[in-house]
This record gives sequence, structure tokens and C-alpha cells, in this order.
Amino acid sequence: MELLEQSPEMLHEFAAGDLNAFETLFRQHQAEVYGWIVRIVGDPAAAEDLTIETFWRIHRAHARFDPSRSFGAWARRIASNIAIDFLKTGRVCESPLDENFAAGIPIPGSLNPAMQRETRERTQNAFQQLPAKLRAVAALSLIEDVPHREIAEALNISTAAVKSRLFRAVRILRRKLANLDTSHD
Repeated sequence: MELLEQSPEMLHEFAAGDLNAFETLFRQHQAEVYGWIVRIVGDPAAAEDLTIETFWRIHRAHARFDPSRSFGAWARRIASNIAIDFLKTGRVCESPLDENFAAGIPIPGSLNPAMQRETRERTQNAFQQLPAKLRAVAALSLIEDVPHREIAEALNISTAAVKSRLFRAVRILRRKLANLDTSHD
């Protein structure tokens, strides 16, 4: 996701506490930040609240923003932290998988609608049980196809850490779904 980048002057004004600069950045980045959060938490209603929280934190932290750096990357990092904190609360929300399955994407190896429904439910349940940090990486990488570099930047971790978390998430999902039999008709 490429967020719009602003002029250095606007970023300096924002860092200095200019409310107009903040409002401009908010208008320009609100949709992108919301989209980033919904990709992680999978719940549009929760993402709306978390987007507001993200911009509230951005506003409060304006003095810590480095105007020589990317505002978009900084906003994604704050949004990612808020989304992961939300996932840690254990609130059950829609899985990011719901949209794809609701669109009627068939599950390979199973033509039986009852088996598809069971597979979908078990997969969503397994995904929901992942630890928050693994779930965020898995949602962004496996479902949203976000590049590892971008995930690393947003989560303030290395690309190697993204790959490690993704590997662990996939291993957990495979273990939880190992006895899932999709060969029935």
C-alpha cells in the first residue's frame, strides 16, 4: 500500500503541532490507514474505531515525528501496533478469510457445500486462535499478499522476523488443520 507523501513543509508544520497540517494529513491518509487496519483485524466496524484511535495517537505524538521520514510508514506502524493490541484482547471478530469465502471461492478438493462450510469454519477458527503478532503477519502476507518488506516496515521488525512469524503461523495452522479431511464428496 502506497500512502501519499506530503511536502517537507507540511510535515515540518505537522511535527510543530499545526492543526491544519494534521487535518490535511488525516484527510489524505484516513482511507489508507483504515484499509491497512481492516486487513489486519478483518472487522470493518472495529477498524473504524481503531482508525480513529490511530489518528488520535498520531496527533498526540506529533512532536516525536521526524519530518525527514515517511509519514505513511509512520502511520502504518502506529496503525499496526493498535491493530495487534486489538487482536491481543481476544475479541472475536470476522476473520479476514470471511470475505474470500463469502465471495464463493471454492475450497480445493471439496465440492460438497457442507464440507466447504466445515472447512471454512475450521480454518477461520484456527486463524482466530493464532497469537496476535502471528495473525497480523499471516493476514497481511497470506490473505492480503502484502510484500514482506512492507509488513516489516509497518510492524517495525526485520524482513527475517516477518518470514519467521509467517513460518510459525503456517506451521500452527497446518497442525490445527492436519486432520481436516476434504476428500469427501
